[in-house]
Amino acid sequence: MAAPTLQQPSFLLANLKADSTTKPLLHRCQDLVKIIDDYPAKELHSIFPWLVETVFGSLDGIISGWNLRLLHSRSPEYNLVLDFLNPSGPMMKLVYKLQAEEYKYEVPVNYLPGPIKACIQQGVLPDCPLFHNKLQFPMSGLLTLNFNPFEFYMFNLAYCLLTPKIYPPGHHGNTADTAYFVLVDTYLKYFLPGEGNVPPSPFSDSRGSVTAPSPSRSSGVSLSGYGAHNSSLLKHHIFHQPTVNADPAAQEIWRTETLLQMFVEVWLHHYSLEMYQKLQSPQVKLALLQYRLSMSSMPCQPHAPPGSGTLHTYQVLLPFHSPPPLWGLLEEPFSPTEEHVLVVRLLVKHLHAFSNSLKPEQLSASGPAHSHTHPSPLEEFKRVVVQRFVQQKLYLFLQHCFGHWPLDASFRAILETWLSFIQPWRYTGEKATAPPDQNRTVPEKWESFVQENLLVYTKLFQVFLNRAVRTDLVNAKNALMIFRVAKVFSQPNLPEMIQKGEQLFLEPEHVLHHRQPRGYLTPGQGGSFLSSRQRVVTDTVFKVKSHVYSIEGQDCQYKQMFGTELRAAVMKLIQQIAQARQTAKRISDHSSEIAANNSFMSWFGLGSPDQNHTFNGTEPDESGECLKKTHDLLDKALEFLCQIFKLNQGQLTQLISNLGSSEDDANSRQLPDCVQGESGLILTDLGRMQIINGLRRFDIQYQGDPELQPIRSYENAALVRLFYRISTAINERFGPRMNALCSRPDFLGRMGRHYLTDPETFTRIRHSPVTQRTAERPRHPRLSLRPLASYRTLLVLLLLYMIGSLLSFGPVSSTLLIISGAFLYGLFMTLFGDKIKTH
Repeated sequence: MAAPTLQQPSFLLANLKADSTTKPLLHRCQDLVKIIDDYPAKELHSIFPWLVETVFGSLDGIISGWNLRLLHSRSPEYNLVLDFLNPSGPMMKLVYKLQAEEYKYEVPVNYLPGPIKACIQQGVLPDCPLFHNKLQFPMSGLLTLNFNPFEFYMFNLAYCLLTPKIYPPGHHGNTADTAYFVLVDTYLKYFLPGEGNVPPSPFSDSRGSVTAPSPSRSSGVSLSGYGAHNSSLLKHHIFHQPTVNADPAAQEIWRTETLLQMFVEVWLHHYSLEMYQKLQSPQVKLALLQYRLSMSSMPCQPHAPPGSGTLHTYQVLLPFHSPPPLWGLLEEPFSPTEEHVLVVRLLVKHLHAFSNSLKPEQLSASGPAHSHTHPSPLEEFKRVVVQRFVQQKLYLFLQHCFGHWPLDASFRAILETWLSFIQPWRYTGEKATAPPDQNRTVPEKWESFVQENLLVYTKLFQVFLNRAVRTDLVNAKNALMIFRVAKVFSQPNLPEMIQKGEQLFLEPEHVLHHRQPRGYLTPGQGGSFLSSRQRVVTDTVFKVKSHVYSIEGQDCQYKQMFGTELRAAVMKLIQQIAQARQTAKRISDHSSEIAANNSFMSWFGLGSPDQNHTFNGTEPDESGECLKKTHDLLDKALEFLCQIFKLNQGQLTQLISNLGSSEDDANSRQLPDCVQGESGLILTDLGRMQIINGLRRFDIQYQGDPELQPIRSYENAALVRLFYRISTAINERFGPRMNALCSRPDFLGRMGRHYLTDPETFTRIRHSPVTQRTAERPRHPRLSLRPLASYRTLLVLLLLYMIGSLLSFGPVSSTLLIISGAFLYGLFMTLFGDKIKTH
């Protein structure tokens, strides 16, 4: 398509589909750039859904598209794709071009996240305004949403992260290096700028720049006439506010809100059926409303504005005649991938940086003395973005991951996402004044953030505590996670802020009216989204209680982070940390001794034959240095936990001293804690913990054919194979004679059994801890020449021949002497071996 000419849209789409299978990506992108520039929106309308599917893949995952999640920087197409999909690139120019013409594109409801889909299929309108006035009821019966071009593009960009990814053979790469991760990062930087406003749309037509869609322009089923509440009770987009549309900056900020809503709804709106029912339960919503109304009716309580406290309390019914049952709508539990979590963490970091870029003068403008100021829509958006968009959904997302993620080191991605959200002060752009190894004091201005997100700090900490006591703390990766959490929560001022938040939540309601109002009613509590001029006073206690009740319900049983119950759980964790420290130190010392003993002579087999050099409960690749790091991390974690919970150092010392090395060494030689069951021994929870932390272990031995054991590092592989063939040939030829010899009860039979039978042939072996079945495993007499392949044996023979040469013995004489010595040794063991074993 060197010089595209105007033709029917069907021919244009057919040509593009044909080119997609024959032309390289570079030529296709060049053709698309020319088509986007030269063709009008009417012609481009028909190719837009196909182009989006070609780039991001189909929603059902059958079409992989450009494989943005597998495209790494070392690929030759990497920069080409990023340039084409850049927020100021050709693809976005096409989006803006179509946006100006009010085109709509359908997305089936089935591809929405489970809770949203279940909500719509129940006949209830989701509370997110992104889905308002967009629902369609086609004749086919398949519910769809009509998105404008910008929403349709952003939905496919966000949903691309959820489609299953099939790695090609031998594929290895870093998630942060993929084109998709970099593209999301670029879009977040572009639409959530720290400085200045969102860049205006690069496309403009005869009517001017692309403007935000208004409710009157949105197609779909109108909510009026179906028993819906007044629209003022619904959350509105920022561009739905009439006072904002007059500002040119407000006409561009709608893109920021749409992108953010789409990312949050697609990535974070996933949780269990139980939680969905809890949040959708009318009892919970009415309880919250009743609490808020009771607060507003209390004496000395400031009058609340109309609509206050009604958010999350009204369900707008859709025109369904028979809503389907809820059970089955969320049958498959959602399991995010590690890549998904890393992208969510990227979103959290950008949101904090965006929110923290609020100008200091805008922060001070919230006071009564500055009531005449009018902050820009973007600045006002920064003020409420975290609480308005991500507070509840991110908490539920993290809670789901904490409860369903495997107990392995991959949990680090979830952990860092959580720690990033609860530390917004890390993304202020200010340089650290404290040394890297020392925690910085949390500024007092973040006290309100901690209190308004109390559950993210306290309840998720309790869930993490339950995970920590079930993990292998000797593993350096798990020890690092314990250290990270303890270090974050030990930051000066943070424990005090959390404790104060808990005190505010537990404060009796009858004394609330004595408190002085200090704040604003946020949009999440029913206030107007951008009414900065409207001074609405709220109480800090009300904010904390409203946050907890809106998620957990008013009848929730709140467990204090600094209460007695959790303190006992922390002491249990400290005990396990102390045990893991001792285990790591013991294994590290053992590895050091092995390394010291394995000198040059150990290459010949004179060192320890144990080639693993590890205890049970540790990974084979853990070196002594790694175990020393584990010991140091657990040491610091203990120190931080003492700072957080103000533990008595004397009690801590006594607790650790009870786990002395002598007792620990004795325990390591015992079996793990078991109970006697019907079929044998059964491990208890204590026994599992002892095995995980390497405190005790079962005596596991090789029970197969000794001749077929893997070749050891102290053996010559060629000689092992050669001697195995020779001994096998001898055993096959003289096997019956060997059996006859060893079955004789006289002296020759005993000597034959010494040379031709494994001393441990008739041993009773317990196969597993859950069975009492034992077996006697007799082996037929046979000749084994494998010991001659050992470097140790070869070295001893070499030394004997050298001594023989010094004594003027020839090779034949030395060989006869060696054979005679081996025969005399066997004769001695035959005569006196039983007495020696008895003693």
